[in-house]
Amino acid sequence: MNGTTNEEHSTPTGGKDVVIVRRHVTIEGHVQGVLFRESCRRQAQNLGLGGWVANKPRGSVEAVFEGERSVVETMIAWCRIGPPSAVVTAVGVCDESPIGETHFAVH
Repeated sequence: MNGTTNEEHSTPTGGKDVVIVRRHVTIEGHVQGVLFRESCRRQAQNLGLGGWVANKPRGSVEAVFEGERSVVETMIAWCRIGPPSAVVTAVGVCDESPIGETHFAVH
């Protein structure tokens, strides 16, 4: 057993295991109308993550990030701050099972 849960997938890469995770994130605060989705897309693509980001009707932003665990955690840390005009008040994170998503989209 490699210590992964059903929300993680271990893939051998260059002699070491890379743990792939998928996290569903909800960001609350003043996060719409401040380029949060576009900034999030750019950041996720620069990090090589798959997933998506979308505005929600009640004013929050929802996103899914899939990729190497440490990189996904870096992206979640970015979400706690967001772009300069955002005021993030809360970030919720839930684990999901990886599905092999490699493209990042704005919905």
